[in-house]
Amino acid sequence: MGEHHRRGNGGQRYAGKVTGTRIDKWLWAARFFKTRELASRACELGRVTSNGVRAKPAREVKIGDMIHVENDTGKFELEVLALSQQRGPASVAQTLYRETEESKERRREAVEQKKLMGPVDFAPAKRPSKRDRRLIHSFSGKRM
Repeated sequence: MGEHHRRGNGGQRYAGKVTGTRIDKWLWAARFFKTRELASRACELGRVTSNGVRAKPAREVKIGDMIHVENDTGKFELEVLALSQQRGPASVAQTLYRETEESKERRREAVEQKKLMGPVDFAPAKRPSKRDRRLIHSFSGKRM
C-alpha cells in the first residue's frame, strides 16, 4: 500500500530542533494556563495576541515573537525566548519567555490599586430571616 504520513508533527523541525509550536500548547507549557483547553479558550475569546494580531489556538509561535496574554492573574506582554511542547516545572517554564518592564510595572500598579480598595466582603452580617428569605424567593422567582 502507500506510506503512512504523520499529521501534525507538533511544530516545524529543522535539524532536530523545534522552530515553531502551537500558541495554546506554548501558553500551557509556559504555565499561563492550567490546561491546554483553557489556553485555547483564551485564544478564541481574543485574550491572546501574537505580534499585535489576534491569535487562534493553532497559530504558530516562533522565538522572538511578542505575545500579549490576559488571564486571571493579570495582563502580560512577553517575548518568546524558547519553545516547548511539554509542560515542565515552573523554573523551566520561566525560561521560555521574558516579560517586558512596562508589563511588570502595570501589574505592580494593578496590585497596588487592589490593595488600596481594601478587602471586598460580600457576605451578609447574619443569616436571612424567614421574611428575608421570602423576599429573596419572590425576587428570584424560586419557590421552595
